[in-house]
Order: sequence, then C-alpha cells, then structure tokens
Amino acid sequence: MKLEIIWSKFAEKQLDEIFEYYLENASPRVAKKLLKNLLEEPNRLMDNPKIGQIEELLKERKISYRYLIFKNYKIIYSVHPEDGFIKIADVFDTRQNPTKIERSK
Repeated sequence: MKLEIIWSKFAEKQLDEIFEYYLENASPRVAKKLLKNLLEEPNRLMDNPKIGQIEELLKERKISYRYLIFKNYKIIYSVHPEDGFIKIADVFDTRQNPTKIERSK
C-alpha cells in the first residue's frame, strides 16, 4: 500500500519562505520551478519510504526522522505506516548552521 504524503504547517511555512526568497532574489520562473521540484521530490517516498537516511541531529526524538537531499535542501520526514502517511516535517536549507535543524517538529 502506498503511503500518502502530508506536509506539516511548519514545512509549508518553510516552502513559502523559500519561494519568496527566490521570487525576490532570482525570478518568478526560478522560484516556481524550485517550489514545484521541492513539492514533487517526496513522491519518491510513496513506494519506498525508508530511502532517506536517518537524521542524526533529531535522533533523540520519540519519532524517527529521515531526510532526502534535493539541491541545497534537506526534506525531513517521518513515516507513519500504521496511519497510512508520510509527514514532511521541515525543508531545511543545508547552508544554515546544522544545529538549527532541531527546530523541526
């Protein structure tokens, strides 16, 4: 059974900020293309939810977090097979201080 992809409010907020940044500092075309790709990348997880590596900086949490890398971004997610979904928790710019990743919910 394929799992549904859901996005946390926090991850959606991060996508909005990424989109706004590229809209202001690059172009509407670049911003739209990056947003489209960031939204599509997690679809790979539906067939194989454990392809992402375990996020070591979030290992102490009750929920196990994994991540995919897309360009300069870590797409951080958790798998909930019993509930039928994968939750995208954060889209983290890897050019930031790595300890900021702990903000993920």
